[in-house]
Amino acid sequence: QVQLVESGGGLVQAGGSLRLSCAASGRTFSSYAMAWFRQAPGKEREFVAGINWVGGSTYYADSVKGRFTISRDNAKNTVYLQMNSLKPDDTAVYYCAADLRFKYGSRWYLEGYDYWGQGTRVTVSS
Repeated sequence: QVQLVESGGGLVQAGGSLRLSCAASGRTFSSYAMAWFRQAPGKEREFVAGINWVGGSTYYADSVKGRFTISRDNAKNTVYLQMNSLKPDDTAVYYCAADLRFKYGSRWYLEGYDYWGQGTRVTVSS
């Protein structure tokens, strides 16, 4: 079994920054694709960013390109989401997800994921 635990959410003013963390445990992650999704109140869950554990290739939603950066620390089995220039529209619960399949292109947001974290709330005030 795999456990994903997110942390780092909170309240921040527009223009500010936050870094989310997703700590993974339960098995090795050398072949996983890791991603961040978010769900705003009254909206569907949407893909934010993804990273393949092997090779480290990344993929971003257009809405966060240039502002968010996804990265990983292999030694700590942890994935990060650095969020800069935050906007009120970024307010949401952010979820970490993991999948055994290597992902690219539209697979990041069209394919399912094997494991999900419990989410961490991010609120951006104007």
